[in-house]
Amino acid sequence: MPVPRLQSRAGFTILEVGMASFVLAMAIATAVTVLQHGLRAVDTARNMTLAGQIMQSEMEILRLQNWAQICALPEKATVDPTTTITSGNSTSLDSTLSTIASRFTCTRTVADITGRVNIKLITLQVRWSGVDGRSHSVSYQTRYAKDGLSDYFYVAH
Repeated sequence: MPVPRLQSRAGFTILEVGMASFVLAMAIATAVTVLQHGLRAVDTARNMTLAGQIMQSEMEILRLQNWAQICALPEKATVDPTTTITSGNSTSLDSTLSTIASRFTCTRTVADITGRVNIKLITLQVRWSGVDGRSHSVSYQTRYAKDGLSDYFYVAH
Protein backbone atom coordinates (compact mmCIF):
# COMPACT_ATOMS: atom_id res chain seq x y z
CA MET A 1 0.00 0.00 0.00
CA PRO A 2 1.43 3.36 -1.04
CA VAL A 3 2.15 6.02 1.57
CA PRO A 4 -0.25 8.97 1.29
CA ARG A 5 1.45 12.20 0.45
CA LEU A 6 0.92 15.30 2.44
CA GLN A 7 -1.10 17.77 0.45
CA SER A 8 0.51 21.15 0.17
CA ARG A 9 -1.68 24.06 0.87
CA ALA A 10 -1.72 26.45 -2.06
CA GLY A 11 -1.83 30.14 -1.09
CA PHE A 12 0.16 33.29 -0.65
CA THR A 13 2.74 33.82 2.00
CA ILE A 14 2.69 36.92 4.16
CA LEU A 15 5.71 38.20 2.23
CA GLU A 16 3.89 37.94 -1.10
CA VAL A 17 0.81 39.70 0.30
CA GLY A 18 3.03 42.44 1.73
CA MET A 19 4.81 42.96 -1.60
CA ALA A 20 1.52 43.11 -3.51
CA SER A 21 0.14 45.62 -1.01
CA PHE A 22 3.28 47.75 -1.36
CA VAL A 23 3.06 47.76 -5.17
CA LEU A 24 -0.65 48.65 -5.04
CA ALA A 25 -0.01 51.49 -2.56
CA MET A 26 2.76 52.89 -4.79
CA ALA A 27 0.48 52.75 -7.84
CA ILE A 28 -2.30 54.62 -6.01
CA ALA A 29 0.11 57.25 -4.64
CA THR A 30 1.58 57.81 -8.11
CA ALA A 31 -1.88 58.12 -9.66
CA VAL A 32 -2.93 60.73 -7.07
CA THR A 33 0.26 62.74 -7.68
CA VAL A 34 -0.25 62.68 -11.44
CA LEU A 35 -3.88 63.74 -10.96
CA GLN A 36 -2.80 66.71 -8.80
CA HIS A 37 -0.26 67.82 -11.39
CA GLY A 38 -2.85 67.49 -14.14
CA LEU A 39 -5.42 69.58 -12.25
CA ARG A 40 -2.77 72.23 -11.55
CA ALA A 41 -1.91 72.35 -15.27
CA VAL A 42 -5.59 72.74 -16.21
CA ASP A 43 -5.99 75.57 -13.66
CA THR A 44 -2.90 77.34 -15.00
CA ALA A 45 -4.08 77.01 -18.61
CA ARG A 46 -7.57 78.28 -17.74
CA ASN A 47 -6.20 81.28 -15.84
CA MET A 48 -3.68 82.01 -18.60
CA THR A 49 -6.59 82.23 -21.04
CA LEU A 50 -8.50 84.57 -18.72
CA ALA A 51 -5.39 86.74 -18.24
CA GLY A 52 -5.04 86.97 -22.01
CA GLN A 53 -8.67 88.06 -22.32
CA ILE A 54 -8.16 90.74 -19.65
CA MET A 55 -5.11 92.08 -21.50
CA GLN A 56 -6.92 91.98 -24.84
CA SER A 57 -9.88 93.91 -23.40
CA GLU A 58 -7.60 96.58 -21.94
CA MET A 59 -5.63 96.80 -25.19
CA GLU A 60 -8.84 97.33 -27.16
CA ILE A 61 -9.74 100.20 -24.83
CA LEU A 62 -6.31 101.76 -25.41
CA ARG A 63 -6.59 101.38 -29.18
CA LEU A 64 -9.74 103.49 -29.15
CA GLN A 65 -7.89 106.43 -27.59
CA ASN A 66 -6.06 109.15 -29.47
CA TRP A 67 -2.47 110.36 -28.93
CA ALA A 68 -3.46 113.08 -26.45
CA GLN A 69 -5.37 110.57 -24.32
CA ILE A 70 -2.46 108.11 -24.38
CA CYS A 71 -0.02 110.87 -23.34
CA ALA A 72 -2.36 111.85 -20.49
CA LEU A 73 -2.31 108.35 -18.99
CA PRO A 74 -0.29 107.95 -15.78
CA GLU A 75 3.10 106.31 -16.12
CA LYS A 76 1.95 103.32 -14.01
CA ALA A 77 -1.61 102.41 -13.06
CA THR A 78 -3.57 99.45 -11.80
CA VAL A 79 -6.44 98.53 -14.08
CA ASP A 80 -9.56 97.00 -12.56
CA PRO A 81 -10.21 93.80 -14.56
CA THR A 82 -13.84 93.73 -13.39
CA THR A 83 -14.55 96.85 -15.48
CA THR A 84 -12.91 95.52 -18.65
CA ILE A 85 -14.57 92.08 -18.60
CA THR A 86 -18.31 92.61 -18.85
CA SER A 87 -21.23 91.57 -20.98
CA GLY A 88 -22.50 95.14 -20.87
CA ASN A 89 -26.01 94.17 -19.78
CA SER A 90 -25.78 94.11 -15.94
CA THR A 91 -26.99 90.52 -15.79
CA SER A 92 -26.10 87.66 -13.47
CA LEU A 93 -23.35 86.86 -15.97
CA ASP A 94 -21.72 90.19 -15.07
CA SER A 95 -21.59 89.28 -11.39
CA THR A 96 -20.02 85.92 -12.26
CA LEU A 97 -17.50 87.62 -14.55
CA SER A 98 -16.67 90.17 -11.85
CA THR A 99 -16.09 87.41 -9.31
CA ILE A 100 -13.74 85.59 -11.67
CA ALA A 101 -11.92 88.74 -12.81
CA SER A 102 -11.40 89.94 -9.23
CA ARG A 103 -8.80 87.18 -8.73
CA PHE A 104 -6.52 88.95 -11.23
CA THR A 105 -4.44 92.11 -10.87
CA CYS A 106 -3.67 94.09 -14.03
CA THR A 107 -0.98 96.78 -14.17
CA ARG A 108 -0.53 99.16 -17.11
CA THR A 109 2.76 100.99 -17.71
CA VAL A 110 3.12 103.74 -20.32
CA ALA A 111 6.72 104.77 -20.99
CA ASP A 112 8.66 106.90 -23.44
CA ILE A 113 11.06 105.15 -25.79
CA THR A 114 14.55 106.64 -25.72
CA GLY A 115 15.21 108.68 -28.84
CA ARG A 116 11.61 108.38 -30.08
CA VAL A 117 9.43 111.29 -28.95
CA ASN A 118 6.32 110.21 -30.86
CA ILE A 119 6.17 106.59 -29.67
CA LYS A 120 5.00 105.21 -26.33
CA LEU A 121 5.74 101.74 -25.01
CA ILE A 122 2.69 100.26 -23.31
CA THR A 123 3.10 97.21 -21.08
CA LEU A 124 0.26 95.25 -19.51
CA GLN A 125 0.98 92.72 -16.79
CA VAL A 126 -1.59 90.43 -15.22
CA ARG A 127 -0.89 88.52 -11.98
CA TRP A 128 -2.89 85.86 -10.18
CA SER A 129 -2.50 82.97 -7.74
CA GLY A 130 -3.33 79.42 -8.79
CA VAL A 131 -5.30 76.87 -6.79
CA ASP A 132 -2.04 75.68 -5.26
CA GLY A 133 -1.13 79.21 -4.10
CA ARG A 134 1.69 79.68 -6.62
CA SER A 135 2.00 83.15 -8.12
CA HIS A 136 1.70 83.50 -11.90
CA SER A 137 2.04 86.44 -14.26
CA VAL A 138 1.85 87.15 -17.96
CA SER A 139 2.69 90.38 -19.76
CA TYR A 140 2.08 92.04 -23.10
CA GLN A 141 3.90 94.93 -24.75
CA THR A 142 2.92 97.14 -27.64
CA ARG A 143 3.95 100.47 -29.09
CA TYR A 144 1.60 103.35 -29.78
CA ALA A 145 2.78 105.97 -32.29
CA LYS A 146 1.54 109.51 -32.83
CA ASP A 147 -0.25 109.81 -36.18
CA GLY A 148 -0.24 106.02 -36.41
CA LEU A 149 -3.18 103.93 -37.55
CA SER A 150 -5.03 104.28 -34.24
CA ASP A 151 -4.54 108.05 -34.15
CA TYR A 152 -5.63 108.43 -37.80
CA PHE A 153 -9.33 108.27 -36.93
CA TYR A 154 -9.09 111.29 -34.60
CA VAL A 155 -7.19 113.65 -36.94
CA ALA A 156 -9.18 115.83 -39.34
CA HIS A 157 -7.98 115.32 -42.92
